[in-house]
Amino acid sequence: MHPNTQPAQAVTTKERVDYEPMTIARTWGTSPEERQLSYPCDLLIPHPEDSLYRGVTIDASPQTVFCWLCQMRVAPYSYDWIDNAGRDSPRRLTHGLEHLAVGQDVMEIFQLADFARDQHLTLRVKANSRAQRLFGDIAVSYFIVAKDPSSCRLLVKLVAQHPRGVWGKLMRSLLPWGDLIMMRRQLLNFKQLAERGN
Repeated sequence: MHPNTQPAQAVTTKERVDYEPMTIARTWGTSPEERQLSYPCDLLIPHPEDSLYRGVTIDASPQTVFCWLCQMRVAPYSYDWIDNAGRDSPRRLTHGLEHLAVGQDVMEIFQLADFARDQHLTLRVKANSRAQRLFGDIAVSYFIVAKDPSSCRLLVKLVAQHPRGVWGKLMRSLLPWGDLIMMRRQLLNFKQLAERGN
């Protein structure tokens, strides 16, 4: 865990989730307190042009949720017909995927940049890749905040430096909504799969 990263602790104040139409694409499922936390991705792109937040409560242990996050090494767990060539993301944990190392491929377009077991996975889009040319420089932290031994918040922060020029301006408009559609499905899938064994 980075020394500048706050320990994963439950938000003790009543969660106030932001659902205004103008902000849902940037803050879906998160409270103002959660958006003030320090995330490991902040160290990778310290002055981003865009910051997006997503969150979901999962009635499963942080250890279980972390194991499901490790599954992203082989599948995206969102809309498989869009971003997994129609192949189903595995519905059972694959042994060995929890053995992590910085630099491993994740969801094809990312590399594992940092991790702390049962606390976070932090990814960065592959340098000089087609994805980086298309989306820009993007870093994402999947951050687990324990509420009690059998429940947690799974928070995600995405930070981005958009491509230059007209395409970058277009991405600034499209990324928040496009990411919301895909990541909302992903987090709800992880919630369903993690809670299935409880």
